[in-house]
Amino acid sequence: MPSPSPCCSVLELRQYTLHPGQRDVLISLFERAFIESQEATGMHLVGQFRDEDRPDRFVWLRGFRDMASRREALSAFYGGPVWKEHRNAANVTMQDSDNVLLLRPVRPDTGLKHPGTPRPPPGADARPDSRVEMTLCYLKAPADEALMTCFEQHVRPVLTELGASPQALFQTEPAENTFPPLPVRTGEHVFAWLTVFPDARRRAAAKGWAEPLQPWLSAPPEHLTLSPTARSELR
Repeated sequence: MPSPSPCCSVLELRQYTLHPGQRDVLISLFERAFIESQEATGMHLVGQFRDEDRPDRFVWLRGFRDMASRREALSAFYGGPVWKEHRNAANVTMQDSDNVLLLRPVRPDTGLKHPGTPRPPPGADARPDSRVEMTLCYLKAPADEALMTCFEQHVRPVLTELGASPQALFQTEPAENTFPPLPVRTGEHVFAWLTVFPDARRRAAAKGWAEPLQPWLSAPPEHLTLSPTARSELR
C-alpha cells in the first residue's frame, strides 16, 4: 500500500468556466506549460479534467504540504517567468476562475495516495477511459463522526460494489487563505469524496447512494463527472 502523498494535506479544487470553444485551447497550453513549472515550486498537480456535463468547464486539482508551503509555492509560480509568459493566453480563455474550494483530508489516512505509475510525458495525447467523480456535500455544520460513520456504513459499500471505492475523503480547510491574490470560496461546510470509475458506463450505474447522508445536508449534493486529460496524473 503506497503511503499518503506528503504534499496533499491541503487540496485546491479549481473549476474554471471558459469562453465557448476554449476548453481544449486552455488544456493544450496547460499541459504544455503549467504542469512541471508549478511542481518545480513545490506544489503537486493531482489532475486535470473535462467536466462531462458542462462543455465549457475545466476542472483541476493541486495539492500542497500545508498552508505555509501553499503561500510560498503560489508566490513563486505566479511571480515567476512561466506564468508571466503565458498568463495572457491563459486568461483570455476564461470567463471565471474564482470557483475554488480549499480542502483537507478528513483524517490523515483519507488523503490521496501517490499513483503507481508516472504521469504521461509532455506531448501525450491518449485520453483514458476512466471517469473521476468528485461528490460535494454541503453540510449544515462541519463534518462530524456521526456523518463519517454513516458514510462508511452506507455509502462506501455501495460504491465499492460498483468497483469504485472512494479514493479520498475531504472536508473544508477552515484556515485563512494564505494567498489572497487567488480567492477561494468561504462560509461553507463541505464534505467531499473522490471516486474513480473504470469507464463511463459504470459511472452511469451509480445512483442514489448519497441518500443516507440527507440529515446532514444543507443543499443537494453536487456531482462532478470528470474525464481525465491526456496528462492527468489522477485517472
